[in-house]
Amino acid sequence: MSGAADLGAAAAAGAGDTGLDARVLVVMGVSGSGKSTVAAMVAEQVGWEFAEGDAMHPPANVDKMHAGTPLTDEDRWPWLDVVAGWIRGHLDAGTNGVVTCSALKRSYRDVLRAPGVVFVHVAGDGALIEERMSQRSGHFMPTSLLQSQLATLEPPQPDEDHLTIAADRTPEEESAEVVARLGLVRIPRA
Repeated sequence: MSGAADLGAAAAAGAGDTGLDARVLVVMGVSGSGKSTVAAMVAEQVGWEFAEGDAMHPPANVDKMHAGTPLTDEDRWPWLDVVAGWIRGHLDAGTNGVVTCSALKRSYRDVLRAPGVVFVHVAGDGALIEERMSQRSGHFMPTSLLQSQLATLEPPQPDEDHLTIAADRTPEEESAEVVARLGLVRIPRA
């Protein structure tokens, strides 16, 4: 997949140009795309709070995925509500943030969407993502569920505030692209 811009108007503007007090990036994609690594790096580079959306799953969802059973929409709605609460809490408080969430379907993104939210889709080839998943340890999501996620994925559309980055580079390159394309201000390191 290319890293060509798929950028909505709010995403194209710098943070100070949107007229909003805060912005939240929802770094999305299938499991194994690298979204957690990229999101954490972006948050660190710009000094924004980071949250791992997977940590917001109820234990029953984690158990189900660990057992190799795909989640249903009914499983996901309560989790999406928790992620949406985190987003809205940050926006309401005027605090920038970065959160990960697979956000595979438009209907899921609709729950998360609000003024100031930009989706960052980390997109990659299924074979590359499967290879990455097979090399990681300690994650509850088995490689066997990747095909289910790829089949469920509805990439963001032009009317959604988003950008798409290719997951075929280093996390450093991918996070630098997010920061540059969104015009975010890097925090100097000591």
